[in-house]
Amino acid sequence: MKGLVLAGGKGSRLRPFTYSGAKQLVPIANTPVLHFPIRQLVEAGITDIGIVVGENGDQIRAAMADGSAFGARFTYISQPDPLGLAHAIATARPFLAEDPFIMYLGDNVIVGGIRHFVDAFAASGEPAVIVKPVDDPSAFGVARIQDGRIVHVEEKPADPASNLAVIGVYAFGPAVFDVIAAQRPSARGELEIADTINGLAAIGPVRAETTSAAWIDTGKMDDMLAANRTILATLPGEIDAGATIANTTCAGEVIIAAGAVVDSCALTGPVTIASGARVLDSRIGPDVAIGPRSLVERSSLVDAIVMEDAVVVDCPGVAHSMVGRFAHVCGAPAGARLTLGDHSRIEARE
Repeated sequence: MKGLVLAGGKGSRLRPFTYSGAKQLVPIANTPVLHFPIRQLVEAGITDIGIVVGENGDQIRAAMADGSAFGARFTYISQPDPLGLAHAIATARPFLAEDPFIMYLGDNVIVGGIRHFVDAFAASGEPAVIVKPVDDPSAFGVARIQDGRIVHVEEKPADPASNLAVIGVYAFGPAVFDVIAAQRPSARGELEIADTINGLAAIGPVRAETTSAAWIDTGKMDDMLAANRTILATLPGEIDAGATIANTTCAGEVIIAAGAVVDSCALTGPVTIASGARVLDSRIGPDVAIGPRSLVERSSLVDAIVMEDAVVVDCPGVAHSMVGRFAHVCGAPAGARLTLGDHSRIEARE
């Protein structure tokens, strides 16, 4: 069985962070989003993985390399134009050949993994999708199911037939290629995965696995912050012996990596501080991730992501914020909510 991870989306809803980088590499809890689906495929025993990339393909290749660091082997598949999920599958056919495969959207995470889903697919051979009850099904592909099988999927319906959203993990066999070959583009010019699922359901059973696990779709900044909170809540505290810590109190689950320097701070977990970061004379947490080689000094952060090589100085009350790579913030007032892309700069005037 093979894995197929889609990492070609432009991430327009996650700007400004995606103006200069791939959305699948934006970090949550100091880990690029794309790492999570890759790790879950490997945990489920799938190590031959194709990664579909688009205009940011060079960044994805540089960041993920050949897969050996994950215990996998990666094959990169170029999809020059984002013409739909089904089009991505068709593009990947030379890699997939006649093998069954699990497709996982590279900006989605199901907390707890997909081992049960993969095992069930291996046992039955039936195509399958994971669905989840959601509050606003009209924003998703909505599944109508009967006796655990898909009856029909409708993309973003005005009047949803259920509250079950199709959430980005699929199991298919080679029959999917004939279904896609018969599809026509939708009104938005894409080969829709909903049409693919319906086509498969017309010729045989498509299993629906309903999950109650937390699901993360990192489409917008609020989604990223929610994902950061969700992942941080699953991590046990660990202070590496190679970290330098002085005059600091820690409450709750706090992770401090080797090479980090923390001095004269109050940390309220969950918090994670990456290698090379310096956090000085500050109050941090809860729900904060501070990236590699960043500097936070004389500041207070709550519910925030500070990416690598960023600087946050003299900011007494920053919350619900994302600070991009190499961004520099000095003097943001109490109550500030920051959305700063890479290399941004804010300095308060005296």
